[in-house]
Formats: sequence, C-alpha cells, structure tokens
Amino acid sequence: MSVEVERKFLCSADTLKTLEEIGVCVGQRQFQDQYFDTPKFDLTLRDMWLRKRKGCWELKCPTTVDETSEEKSKAAALCTRYKEITNLPEIQLRVEEVMKNVCVDRETSSSQEDVEAWLSKMNLVCFADYTTVRRSFSLDEEGVQIDLDEADFGYHVGEIEVLVPEGGDVQSALEKIQRTAQKLGLTGDQRIEGKMNVYLKRNHPEHYAKLLSAHVL
Repeated sequence: MSVEVERKFLCSADTLKTLEEIGVCVGQRQFQDQYFDTPKFDLTLRDMWLRKRKGCWELKCPTTVDETSEEKSKAAALCTRYKEITNLPEIQLRVEEVMKNVCVDRETSSSQEDVEAWLSKMNLVCFADYTTVRRSFSLDEEGVQIDLDEADFGYHVGEIEVLVPEGGDVQSALEKIQRTAQKLGLTGDQRIEGKMNVYLKRNHPEHYAKLLSAHVL
C-alpha cells in the first residue's frame, strides 16, 4: 500500500512552456473514471473515494497527519495525502467496515458478476463518470511525476505527485513537490480544486454542499 502525496496547480501558458523545457513527456493516455457511493454518501463523507479506472478498482482513504511543525507547513497545506488501496478484497473489507449494518455473505471471487452483486448489496451506485486525457512528464527530481489532465467536462488541472510507502517519509515528498513547484514558477498559496470538486459543483450541488459542510472538500 502506498500514500499519494499530491499538489494540484493551474497550468498557464508560461508553466507549460517551462515544463516542456525542463521536463520529459513520458506519454499521453485517456481513461474513464467511475466513482461509487451510497445515496447517503457514506463513503465520501468520510473522505473515502471508491473508483473504477480502466477496469481496475481503487480506494483512496485519508491518512493520519502527524501534528509536527513540518506537517503544518505551507507546503503541506497545499497538498493532499491519500492511501491508495488497489487490492479488491482489501477494498471490500474497508468499505464493509463503513457499512457495518449491512450483512454481506461474500466470497473472495473478483469476477465482474460478483463485484456487481457486491455493489448492489452495499447499495453503491455510480455518482460520477467522466473521461480524462492525461499528459505525463518526469523531471530530474527523483520520484516526482507531473500530470496535465483535461477532463471531458471542460476542466484542466495539473498535478505534482510523489508516491511513498505507507509509513514512509512524507516530509521528503513534500520537499520534492515544493522544489518542483518552484522550478515551474508556481507561486499560489491556495489549494487548487481537483477534478472531482469541480465535477460535483457543476453536476451534483447537493452532494458538493454536504461534503463542504463536513469539511471534506
């Protein structure tokens, strides 16, 4: 299991020019994301994000932040940190822990039919479905990846990402992201909205408002 440490940014023409000068484009791909939750938003109100991407299931869960001066830094405030779980049985267990009042008789099979039955038993429905075109870049900063995303609902956003093992050195990841941001000339001190924030604001304002009230977004 790994922790995704990420800072989002708005990519101006100047930022793109700098990125193309100092970075190497390592590919472009297109993928569809489908996000699932109960009608009462049991997962997302806990900042848990269950999605299916290119046929694979992922669950992003919040991490515990160490209350140190480093973790309270400006660099930390501009970043998000999530555990990424990609093992389907582990994902199912985590989701079932949230919905403890639901009795499920489940085997470990991960066939599409079984997953569909599990989603139905958990009362999980798709609340977001969109496609992203992503260009990825690498820099000389080890372990740093930069993605430029264009979602099909008209939102463009950049991401500086570092993956660290669970329990690994988050502070080092934050420093790498900060150095990369400086190289790109990013000077903003406000956290930039991600694709999901904008998607919900435009398409599901009630869901968006509840997540704002719960201080998830």
